[in-house]
Amino acid sequence: MELVSKLASVKAKEKLAKGAWQESLTKWSLIFVGAAFLVVMMVLPLVLIGVEALAKGWAAYMLAISEPFAQKALWLTAEATILAVLSNTVFGLAAAWLLTKFDFKGKSLLGAIIDLPFAVSPVVAGLFFIMLFGRLSPFYETLQAYQVAVVFAVPGIVLATIFVTLPFIARSIVPVMEAQGRQEEEAAALMGASGWRIFWQITLPNIKWGLLYGIILCSARAMGEFGAVSVVSGHIRGKTNTLPLHIEILYNEYNFTAAFAVASILVILAVVVLILRNLVEWRLTRAERTGEHEL
Repeated sequence: MELVSKLASVKAKEKLAKGAWQESLTKWSLIFVGAAFLVVMMVLPLVLIGVEALAKGWAAYMLAISEPFAQKALWLTAEATILAVLSNTVFGLAAAWLLTKFDFKGKSLLGAIIDLPFAVSPVVAGLFFIMLFGRLSPFYETLQAYQVAVVFAVPGIVLATIFVTLPFIARSIVPVMEAQGRQEEEAAALMGASGWRIFWQITLPNIKWGLLYGIILCSARAMGEFGAVSVVSGHIRGKTNTLPLHIEILYNEYNFTAAFAVASILVILAVVVLILRNLVEWRLTRAERTGEHEL
């Protein structure tokens, strides 16, 4: 009996060791596949952009990014991004407040409408603005009378950017507001605090990190927007070209070094945004783990 028991124990240990080895092999195989995929799909393209951007030397690189059309595209991208972030911050705060603090008919429909830009192709969004403000629009003659240009002009670019980035801030704030609940605001209201005071002193401090996270995501999406902006901009060089559109034109002209040089600006901005996003994510995670109430 003792011998049988020892044999069973040895077999159990062997089985356990084999299982642990197989588990370790599976783990490292998945790590290798995941790392290889990231290197091929993410790291390698970024490295190649940097190599190609500097292929003709630092002087050629600086010439490409300081050229007037590139500078105009950079400033237009910054302008559209800033205006989109400001507009969507105001809308996102209002929408998130409405969705989390009030109960009303059509609440689910409002949430679905906010998420619409996630489902609609940016090209379709651009065509929508062409139809709304272009020559076939019922508002076209009125806009012409007041000499207001929307499509093939900066306002159209800003509107298209606002549309495609609309959900990011609202959807970043809603979970934070839901976790916060309504008790503090209701208590403050019972004590006679005004709506603005409740917002500035209670709601905003509690959602500030979620709001910042949404602003970062909105900025990243706005800077890289191509489809909707391409439709409404008209590709007027030096006037309505953002950085992604300017890169496309340079590439189509076979000016590859300049195209990659300008593309490197977007890469640098993307890396900065990624670092900021990770910092905010770390702050949010830390707050959740330590049970902090102030987010």
